Amino acid sequence: MDHPCEQCGSPVEDGRPFCPQCRGPQIHVPIVVTNPEAAPGLHTAPEGAFPEIAPPQTSLRPAVMDRRIAARAALLAGIVGVFLGIIPFLGIVLAGALAVFFYQRGGGLPLTPASGSRLGGAAGAVAFMISATMMIVRVFVFHAQREYEQAFARITQAFGVNPADPEIQDMLRRLFTPSGMVITLLFSLALAVAMAAIGGAVAAAILRPRPRT
Repeated sequence: MDHPCEQCGSPVEDGRPFCPQCRGPQIHVPIVVTNPEAAPGLHTAPEGAFPEIAPPQTSLRPAVMDRRIAARAALLAGIVGVFLGIIPFLGIVLAGALAVFFYQRGGGLPLTPASGSRLGGAAGAVAFMISATMMIVRVFVFHAQREYEQAFARITQAFGVNPADPEIQDMLRRLFTPSGMVITLLFSLALAVAMAAIGGAVAAAILRPRPRT
């Protein structure tokens, strides 16, 4: 069958790409135009010819922390943190980071830095409570007060303070009184929780998957 050429009107056999008279193209490709007035003369595709494909929906909302997995991760990281305590300051930070790592390895979804800091702080509290209990038992049960006094004297000496100073000696003696130990334990607990929380927040930020672009 033939059809008339849109340019010169000459009959053109169906299937021929060009008119034999004017060489006008006979194959037309429909183009989707959202605003036909902005592009007059273009052939618009019929409605529904090219269905729109919705972009994949990705949710980046923070997941709710699973308390069961979190408790197990904080306990495990706290136990490891007792041994990491041989590394001054850095050990408790690593304990907080390990809590986030153990949480995600245990099946928990990625945490936000805020949730990671809470989990890390819990691990720091566990590590401190275990260490503090061991110290109290050694001091009051096994009478290792002198050993801890010497350890604190070495710490003060590392900061350039003379441990033989009478005021320093008096401070060390008051440190191991019941009231002195309570104050020291509370201060140390707050410091341990804060440093472990920093480790947890950093680990959550590093381990959290990045959104795909």
